[in-house]
Amino acid sequence: MTSPNAVPDRMLTRIGGLLRKAEATDNEHEAEAFLAAAQRLATRSSIDLAVARAHVAGRERRPTPVQRVIPIGEPGKKGLRTYVQLFVAIAHANDVRCDVARTSTQVYAYGFDTDIDTCEALYASLLVQMVRASDHYIKSGQYRTATVEKIVSEKRWGRTVRRRVQAPAAPVTARLNFQMAFAARIGRRLAEVKSEVEAEAVAPETATGTALALRDKELELTDFYGRTSEARGTWRGPQASAGHSAAARRAGDRAGQAARLGTSPELGGARGQLTSGAGG
Repeated sequence: MTSPNAVPDRMLTRIGGLLRKAEATDNEHEAEAFLAAAQRLATRSSIDLAVARAHVAGRERRPTPVQRVIPIGEPGKKGLRTYVQLFVAIAHANDVRCDVARTSTQVYAYGFDTDIDTCEALYASLLVQMVRASDHYIKSGQYRTATVEKIVSEKRWGRTVRRRVQAPAAPVTARLNFQMAFAARIGRRLAEVKSEVEAEAVAPETATGTALALRDKELELTDFYGRTSEARGTWRGPQASAGHSAAARRAGDRAGQAARLGTSPELGGARGQLTSGAGG
């Protein structure tokens, strides 16, 4: 049985190998398979550790959830909310809860060390792919066909009349919409893999102890988050600050579906006020 105290170096190395293979292929179906394999490995490892923790005697040192600060970017940098959205989507698929600094410069992750390690590994790879894909979309000029809905006011016979019109999307708006759709698609892909693996793990023909261990893990994390989090309010993501561009979101969704993974540079940030994010 996997030791609940084991540092997941071997697991993370295997995930890293899958990410490098995904980066090396130009075949979107192979890239999809490598990403699914990375998440499947992470979920199975998480389940094994949850079962192992359930068997640790009370007198032994039993791992417990922790809080970790995840740097997202420097204050004032554009696009931080979509970066946060990507991390939160990955966290949701890996049993990690999140609070978000009001400035979106940092995320406060709550979960077991092994699960947070997995989130950081996946985020580091997917962030660069998201940024590269959106850069390519803007530089290609495809965004010029994207539009956003705006409300304009006109004077008619002494009255002010408001109507909705479609206007060309600015590059920054197109980029934000592209990245929002990319992050949302990645979140759905990872969540689907997690659901499949967990369903296999708690199937009727397998031991019921796995289901109980996963339930205990969820309760322990919920209790820890409730006692530790100082967040006020709910993080609503980048949608509130960006106009809606259907064309840019379709392009981002396609890129998220065919994402190849890369390596992320380190990003710095400062502690700010928190709001509660999705996760676990």
